[in-house]
Amino acid sequence: MNLTKKHQEKIWGESGPYSQVNLKIENRILDDAVSRIFVIVETELNPFTFELIKKNSEKFKNDKMIQGILKNSEYQGIGYGYVSCAYQGELMQEGDAKINDKTFEIAHEILAIAQQATIKMHKFVMDFLKEKNDEK
Repeated sequence: MNLTKKHQEKIWGESGPYSQVNLKIENRILDDAVSRIFVIVETELNPFTFELIKKNSEKFKNDKMIQGILKNSEYQGIGYGYVSCAYQGELMQEGDAKINDKTFEIAHEILAIAQQATIKMHKFVMDFLKEKNDEK
């Protein structure tokens, strides 16, 4: 795929789309102690992919994760792209003796769904770019 420098900056990859799906642990600190701990699943979609999928959103109307990403993403600039929280669950509150394992299970399930959605969007972009390349 031949990409212009402008497209490479927006797609983040040298020859194709690059994005991230993150599983984060967030420790919330109140005063001098950890008050709560959360697990977060977050997508960081490159601007090129997000904008192309948004323009073609009707092709993904039955994909809840992709629709959620399109609806709930916030543009964070060229370096972070479109960021969306796919899941946030509380792992532990101050004074709890153990971590909520169910929250981890759900987070890992959502992580897998978000990864598959991102791959699906990348495949769409790759097919789009191949088609544009073939037209030349």
